Amino acid sequence: TIPYDYLVYAVGAETQTFGIPGVKEHACFMKELHDAEKMQKRFLDCVESAAFPGQSDEEKDRLLHMVVVGGGPTGIELSGELRDFLEEDLKSWYPELASRIRITLVEALPNVLPSFSKELIAYTERTFKESDIDILTKTMVRKVNEKSVVLKGPDGVEREVPCGMVVWAAGNTSRQITRDLMAKLPEDQTNKRGITFDDYLRMKGARDIFAIGDCTTSSYAPTAQVASQQGSYLARVFKILARKDKLEADMSRAETSEEAEKLKKQVDKQKLKPFHYSHQGSLAYIGSDKAIADLPIFGREWTSGGVATFMFWRSAYLSTLFSLRNRSLVAGDWMRVKLWGR
Repeated sequence: TIPYDYLVYAVGAETQTFGIPGVKEHACFMKELHDAEKMQKRFLDCVESAAFPGQSDEEKDRLLHMVVVGGGPTGIELSGELRDFLEEDLKSWYPELASRIRITLVEALPNVLPSFSKELIAYTERTFKESDIDILTKTMVRKVNEKSVVLKGPDGVEREVPCGMVVWAAGNTSRQITRDLMAKLPEDQTNKRGITFDDYLRMKGARDIFAIGDCTTSSYAPTAQVASQQGSYLARVFKILARKDKLEADMSRAETSEEAEKLKKQVDKQKLKPFHYSHQGSLAYIGSDKAIADLPIFGREWTSGGVATFMFWRSAYLSTLFSLRNRSLVAGDWMRVKLWGR
């Protein structure tokens, strides 16, 4: 047991499976680092298995069909990256298989990228069509099997689609440790989607616990941009609280009433400001060295898509890294991939 004065609760979330049979057993997730490693291994296993002599055409088509579930930024970027890997690397490694590889994106809502503008949604759909990436909207996953996925289309008909890999990027849900913490404060934590907090990011019902990121529920989107601003805000909060605690300690040791009154006035000045989220825009990579951007500029929404936006996306990504070393390493990796492949 570790005692604390203040606790920052930021355990994130886990992948939401909606209780659909077979998802946990057969699908790959895109949440943790080991999830990405598992997906990469599964993808290469499918390609290498399809290259074995004696495989039937039907089995090759199944192994080389990749299904991505979830039409948010994660699913879109993953589909685009898979397409790039196919075009830039696999065509030279397995030229006899490249034409057989299919990528299908499944989304239950009427369109992908619901948080972006209609123009950018249409641009993304056109780009995917040019890249031979199939988009199935208004389509629900009913079951994931070892070698197939059962889909229910907008016509209400269920059909089984053979595939080699299913990647699940269809949302988040609270971790068990978060649900256990909320259960200890049933009167204050009534939202089952996540932890609720006040204007100062303090967990309702627990004055000394601050909650940020995907483990919470609010009007903010569950993105890194929100969590980053919450973290910066908490740093300022703790600086004020530390100053206030020191002044209160000095006040308790004050030898004269005049000194105590002076310190009390300084304590009263140490006031916290409510957290205010400033939306800096949304970016997503859609493959083929193209990206889309939805940015608020001078009070208006500015939308853009294409290669120039892709360069802006990369520069914005580099600017968020913590050190010059990290920026150099990432930029160097991008350069090596472009020159010599993955």
